[in-house]
Amino acid sequence: MAIQLSDHFTYKRLLRFTFPSIVMMLFTSIYSVVDGLFISNYVGETAFAAINLIFPYCMIFSALGSLFGVGGSALVAMVKGQGDDEKGNRIFSMLVVVMIVLGFILMALAQLFLPAAARLFRATDAMYDTCILYGRIFMATLPAFLLQYGFHSFMITAEKPKLGLAFTVAAGVVNMILDWLFVAVFRWGVAGAAAATCVGQCVGGVGPLLYFLFKRDGALRLVKPAFMPRELLRSASNGMADCITNVAMSLVNMVFNLQLMKYLGEYGVAAFGIIMYVNFVFVAVYLGYSMGVAPVISYHFGAGNREELRGLFKKSMLMVAVASLALTALALATARPVASVFAGYDPAFLDISVRALRLYSLSYFLAGFNMFSSNLFAALNNGPVSGLLSGLRIFVFQIAAVLLLPLAFGSDGIWLAMLAAELCVLVVTVAVLAKYRGRYGYV
Repeated sequence: MAIQLSDHFTYKRLLRFTFPSIVMMLFTSIYSVVDGLFISNYVGETAFAAINLIFPYCMIFSALGSLFGVGGSALVAMVKGQGDDEKGNRIFSMLVVVMIVLGFILMALAQLFLPAAARLFRATDAMYDTCILYGRIFMATLPAFLLQYGFHSFMITAEKPKLGLAFTVAAGVVNMILDWLFVAVFRWGVAGAAAATCVGQCVGGVGPLLYFLFKRDGALRLVKPAFMPRELLRSASNGMADCITNVAMSLVNMVFNLQLMKYLGEYGVAAFGIIMYVNFVFVAVYLGYSMGVAPVISYHFGAGNREELRGLFKKSMLMVAVASLALTALALATARPVASVFAGYDPAFLDISVRALRLYSLSYFLAGFNMFSSNLFAALNNGPVSGLLSGLRIFVFQIAAVLLLPLAFGSDGIWLAMLAAELCVLVVTVAVLAKYRGRYGYV
């Protein structure tokens, strides 16, 4: 029996409903990892460092699509909870058009400033051409990438999380197969890895678009769009936290890379690339759960079901706590085997990567709680508070930590910066949750 947003959610039902979203984010993360795995082993650490140097720049433009995916789905779910399904469909249709148009605009801007970005990030002569090649190909399908990211959330609001998972798995499988074919068999190098990613993005973005175009009787469907500026701004406000998180993560990664080029050179940037691939996978659990539960929270908030909100909050906090313990322990235990997959061919590269992974992994113990709390306020349609938590976490605390800690601890300070930032934002998060508990009734 299909689970609906209006249902009462037990632990079992909540896990069933959010599981496809978690797997969806894991798959999205894993096929990004495969790109790096093939490049590191078949092209070398210099090419691997180059793509990780330019990748944060690419993701800044990609992240802007989350304004209307995550934020729009929260608004649509709340409107549906208030009983206005037709308005929800009109908002959804408008946002799909906006994501497509925005995708083409951002694609042009990203291509224009790509060479300047590569120089700004201190790409060496050996890395520069690789940065440009990977960035140009990767950004060629940005509209499809924005749609893929947006439909992650809208599929959940449409009560079709399993179908969303199927599209994501299909995109990931296509990307991984093409990575093997283009890089390992045809030996196309970085260009092959970027092309494989582009094809995967098209499967994940265009596939759901065709589904909504031809499926006319679902809980969410495309209708003739109408421009609704108030709803557009509200969607952007709701999605601001997720957008800030993604943009800020890219900016922080740039600062990390600049510091690493200063303290450790190409080896440091390459080691950080391994951390980011591992981070994609581990953080995907927190993001997937938060994304999966958000429409449920939005629906019951819109319907005024405070008792259900309290249950959702309590259950979510417990599950995030369990996941935090498990993921931190797993990350510490697998640091050397994981690093060996990427860097086993170079002992110096391997040693740096193992130490970096172990120190960075300590942050997973607190990251889940902070990320869920920020997304909780986005689901409650309080974009400013959600954005504040995300902004402090990344723009303020993470950047400050990565700039200051190396002064005292050298390169180890770079790897410990994330833990320090999570500790700082935890204090703010607890205070904010306490302040707003009366207004929203989640406690």
